This record gives sequence, structure tokens and C-alpha cells, in this order.
Amino acid sequence: MVKILKNIRVIELGTYITGPAAAMHLGDLGADVIKVERPGAGDPFRAFKGGLYSPHYQTYNRNKRSIAIDTKDPAELAFLRDLVSTADVFIQNFRPGVAERLGVGEDDLRKVKPDLVYCAISGFGQSGPARDRPAFDTVAQAASGFLRLLTPPTNPRVIGPAIADALTGQYAAMAILAALLERATTGKGRRIDISMLEAMTHFNLDSFTHYFAVDEVMGPLSRPTVSQSYTFECSDGKWVAIHMSSPAKFWEGLLEATGQEQLADDPRFAERLERIQHQDDLIEILTPVFKTKTRDAWCEKLLEAGVPHAPAYDSDEALDDPQAQHLQIAVEMDHPEKGKTKTVRPPYSFDEQVETDIVAPPLLDQHGAEIRAEIARRKAG
Repeated sequence: MVKILKNIRVIELGTYITGPAAAMHLGDLGADVIKVERPGAGDPFRAFKGGLYSPHYQTYNRNKRSIAIDTKDPAELAFLRDLVSTADVFIQNFRPGVAERLGVGEDDLRKVKPDLVYCAISGFGQSGPARDRPAFDTVAQAASGFLRLLTPPTNPRVIGPAIADALTGQYAAMAILAALLERATTGKGRRIDISMLEAMTHFNLDSFTHYFAVDEVMGPLSRPTVSQSYTFECSDGKWVAIHMSSPAKFWEGLLEATGQEQLADDPRFAERLERIQHQDDLIEILTPVFKTKTRDAWCEKLLEAGVPHAPAYDSDEALDDPQAQHLQIAVEMDHPEKGKTKTVRPPYSFDEQVETDIVAPPLLDQHGAEIRAEIARRKAG
């Protein structure tokens, strides 16, 4: 398999999602990622559902090696610095000032690795009035203006996955790759600072662009109405999603598929701008229509009519779709204790080769002995 970053070593002192996610992306690309954890407990995400191997931990920690190091022990801290001296990238997602107190701040580590790419991930940034505030996914979504775009207008409650956490890790990985590319030319490392607030604000760029350009404050239904997006429940309780965008042929195809051709003459729906204004009316008309057939039956009709659509799968269905199977999205990996288990492969391919070789998330300190031996050999040699 293609391991683009096979000559890059990453040291991660990360917990929960942002730092581990950034390192995981680099590991997916072939980097040697060494996850440094607290002895006994490790990354707190390990114990999110009891034990030390929760599904939350597993999500962001594949393609890594684990070593337990007590940074409060001077000898162990010295070993960690020896380990960093062999690395290209260091990632931490502590609150501002914590890494420095632990002895793993940028200045500390650049003494042993001058060309290190040092990435510090925070909630609100390294300076400013909110720098010391605790930040988790929901907090960052709210502060960036994004949470309001996902929250139901009535009976509001937080819904959906940890978008801010995951995206911050992805942005961090992209910045690290840029710094590594520059270092290959200049020989100099970089310090990268990225906060969850900055990452989510950038991800929310469409909302801010509308506000700056036309003074429009977007809400949770702004995009679905303009893009003419719909979700309907079918007779078997399953859902189908439709996204017609602007081409008239998709609207015409929907009328053909549903047998509602008379709506073409209804002034509320005759033009796209009218359909945007009267989307609630259209939903009210089509909701009982879609409840007359199964999801599979509707998908067949929509496909015949050329309407952009997909079954709105749950996670226990999505990877069984013929296209997902054709793309080999679900792959097996060997777990040191559980045997064969499954995961989702990275989404890219290089020279038409997909990456199906995934290493299972490590047990706590699973690779401690071998990593310590590597450093000992290096110092002896």
C-alpha cells in the first residue's frame, strides 16, 4: 500500500479528539505516530465507556503506537525529549501554558530538535480574554456561530456528532503537512497554533460570507430551502434524501417520479424562487405521498427520473450499499486482543491504490518496550 509519509515521525501528546485526530490523519498517510500517554490511565477517552478501549478512543487513534511516559518524572521527561529528537512533528492539545509547565513547550523541544514542526491545538487560542476557558465540541460550535445552523428552531437541543473536534484535527493536519512541505525546502521548522474557535469559524465561512455580502443571518433552514433539499419518511419507516439544487430537470424529474405533475402549474412551485418561498407547502404535499411506498421503491423511481437522491442510511446500513462495497470503504484490521474487526479506510487513493492496511488503535503502552529499545539503540549507536 502507499505510505506517503512513511519517513515522517509524529509524537502526539493528545487527549480526547483534536490532537489525536490530527495525528491519526498523518498516521493514515503512513507516518509513524507515537502516542504518549499517562501511565495507568492513558488518554481519558479510553475510559469513556469504562475500561481502557472505548469506541470513542478507537475512532481517533488507529495507525499509532502507544507508550506510557510519566512526564513528572525527570528521567522519563528526559526520555521523552530523546524521543522527540527523533521526530519531525509534535502535537499537543493542552490548554495554553500546560505544555510549558510539563516541560514540553516549543522552546523546550526545539532545543533537542531545532527543525521540529510544533503544533499546539487549543480551544480559544493562545492569547486573549478567553484563552483559559475550557472548550469542548459544543462550546466551539456555539462560539463560532455554527451551532445555530444545526439546532432545531423549536425545542432546541444539541444534536449531531463532534464536528468541531474532528474538523479542528483535520485543519491541524493540513497545516502540519504544509509546514513539512516548506521544511523540505528551507530546513526550518514551524510553530502551528490552531484553535477550535478559528477552525469552526473557517468551516462556517458560508454563513459569514452571506452576512458580510448581503447582511443575511443564516439559520438552520437557510441552506436546505435554497438548495431545495428534502428528507421524507417512506412506508417502511426508512428515509430518503433529495437534493435538487437549481436545474429545472431535477424538479421535473421529482414530479414525474412522484406522479405529481399537476404541481408544475401551481403558482407556488412553478419557478425555483417560488419553490424556495413555499418549501413548507411542498413538504406538506409530498410527505403523505412518500409514505405510500418503501424506500427502495422510491429510490428506484427517483433513479429512473434522474433525481439526485440517496437512501438516508443509518450506520448499520451505509457500508452495505453496493457503491460503498465497490469502493471498499469498510476494511478489516487485526486487533491484538479482539482478532478481526472493521473500520472505515481513508477516503483518498494514490495512483488508483486505496489504503486498506489499517493498524488497530493500540492498547495502553502496547509499544512501550519496543520504542524504548529503539531510543536506547539510537543513543548507543
